[in-house]
This record gives sequence, structure tokens and C-alpha cells, in this order.
Amino acid sequence: MSTDGDLDAKSVWEARYAERERIWSGRVNTWLAEVAGALSPGRALDLGCGEGADVLWLAEKGWHVLGVDISETALGRAVEEAARRGIAERVTFRQMDLSDDFPEGTFDLVSAQFLQSMVRLDRERIFGAAARAVAPGGVLIVVDHGAAPPWANLHHDHEFPTVDGVLAQIPGEWEQLRAGPVERDAVGPDGQQAVLIDNLIVLRRRVDG
Repeated sequence: MSTDGDLDAKSVWEARYAERERIWSGRVNTWLAEVAGALSPGRALDLGCGEGADVLWLAEKGWHVLGVDISETALGRAVEEAARRGIAERVTFRQMDLSDDFPEGTFDLVSAQFLQSMVRLDRERIFGAAARAVAPGGVLIVVDHGAAPPWANLHHDHEFPTVDGVLAQIPGEWEQLRAGPVERDAVGPDGQQAVLIDNLIVLRRRVDG
């Protein structure tokens, strides 16, 4: 995504979350549910977890999950929801700018759902670190917006990440389970219905890779 180094990413996202009591739907992302639903629970890492919907869904499916986000406001909402659902012992949330830092350890599942931003976001660094964080036999899932929804107000020259471009940023030896565009039904902020294009990448780390 396009970035603007003159803008402080943390301040921008804190301001975004301050706009409303809740920004996202609270529902698990479609492709994460499809992929993770077929896996045996283990340790998971959710990059850019926002208000925690994916983290909480994974925890309710038996995973132990670390959710990382740049916004303390978003993470506070995630912590409250985890406590409300009675799953706080299965989740950990950590405030972190992934362009500068990354969690230690290895995970059976690493998820990056729509980790895109109009302000500073070093995706190449993040995907390199994410790849190294996947345990042998573990799964990495990356989902990007492949095109703008009809209700988006973007500059005409805005460029979206490509599948090949993302794959080129992921080091290591992998079994490619899925890699390509996918469609999903969505509803816009004013009730508009549309079919959106996402780029879905699902990789399994080779045990000897």
C-alpha cells in the first residue's frame, strides 16, 4: 500500500479508533475461518489484530493466541471482549509497531488479514519476520484487498499488492496451499452490496525447510 512517512502511524490509527466505539464488525475474517477451521489448534499469532475478532474466534476454537496491533485503543477493546467471553486465559494482546518490532517465538499459525495501511507499514520486513515465526509444519495465511470496493474513495493511481509480489517477500521453503484472487460478498457502510476481490495466500512451512 502507499505510505506517508510524514505521518505517525500510531497516532493515525489511534485517531481512527477514537472515531467510534467500534470500527470493525466483530466477526471473524472469512478466509481465516475457512483455513483455520481445518487445522488442529495450537499456538497462533494474529498480526494487526485490531479489536480482536480473529483472535477471539481462534481462542474459542481452542487456540492459544497472541494478537498484536499498533493501537492501544483497539487492544483495550479486545481485552474487554475476551474477558466478557471468558477466554482471557487463552489470549494475549501486545501493542507493537510491526514495522519496527516483532514478537518472539514460533507459532503453528501466523495470520495477516488485510495488513494494509495508508501510513508507514514496512510489509517486506513484516512478512520476512512472519515467515520466520512459523513453526515447521505450520501455516502462514496472508489476505490482502485485491481491488477497491465500489464505496472506497481512493486515488486513481492507488496500487494494490499482488499475489506474486507478496510471495516474493516471504522467505523459506513452503508448500503452497492456495495463492490467488478470491471473491466474497460484502455490504458497504450505507448498505451497498458488492462482490469484493481479495488476494489469498496460504502456505505450509516444510518440515525440512
